[in-house]
Amino acid sequence: MQGSLNLLVLKLLSRRPGLHGYSIMTAIKESSGEVLQAEEGSLYPALHRMEESGWIRAKWVVKESGRRARTYELTLVGKKQLAVEESRWEMVSSAINRVLLEA
Repeated sequence: MQGSLNLLVLKLLSRRPGLHGYSIMTAIKESSGEVLQAEEGSLYPALHRMEESGWIRAKWVVKESGRRARTYELTLVGKKQLAVEESRWEMVSSAINRVLLEA
C-alpha cells in the first residue's frame, strides 16, 4: 500500500464523508476484498498530514453510544488533490502494466 494510502483515504472520504479512523481502516480492508490493510501506525499519521495540508477537515462528534469520535471529510483542496493522486496512480499503474506485458 506504500504510496497509495493518501489516494485510498481521499477516495473513501469523497464517497463517504464523516468516516472516523477505524471506519477508514475497515473500509479499505473490506473494499479491497481483505487484500489491503491500513495499520493504525500509518493511517493516523497520514490523516494528520492530510489535515495539516488542508486536504481533509476533522471534527469531533458524539456517537449514539456516547463515545466521541474524530471524523473526517474532504475539503475543496482535498478534492483537487484527489484528482492529482488519481492521475498519478493511472500513470504509475499504466507504466507497470506496460512493463509486465513486455517482460
